[in-house]
Amino acid sequence: MSNKGDSLAELEVSELFRLGSEALEMKDYATARRYLSAAVARERLPNHLSQYALALAAHTKEIDQSITLCQEAVKQEPKNPEHFLRLGTIYLLANRKKEAIRIFRLGLRVGKSPIISRWLQVLGDRKKPVFPFLARSNPLNKYLGKLRMSLTGR
Repeated sequence: MSNKGDSLAELEVSELFRLGSEALEMKDYATARRYLSAAVARERLPNHLSQYALALAAHTKEIDQSITLCQEAVKQEPKNPEHFLRLGTIYLLANRKKEAIRIFRLGLRVGKSPIISRWLQVLGDRKKPVFPFLARSNPLNKYLGKLRMSLTGR
């Protein structure tokens, strides 16, 4: 990475974004937030917004502001599953699993993302059908699954 003494004003927006993204990948959230905040201040591109939102949530736990920033990225670029991945991750950081699953599912609708698919598997977003030998769409599975959900709360 670059020397931390670099003045942010001297760096190009693309360099700020690159450095912030690298720091985010390495889970250095304070550094990521610093670089990505500077990038967003100069250019509110969707990738800048969603990366900054994730760094902000991970570093400061400012969840509401992070969600708002990430939603802005989704509005600007609704066909990019990466924004949905970051928004879902922010919901997970806030212990809001149901909302995270909902956002991850939306992300898969707009594009393929192996990371989102993996998250959904890890989160166990669906129970096994009541009758595994019948299709999930079979009316027996659908209605008995709904009944099971209402009785168990999950």
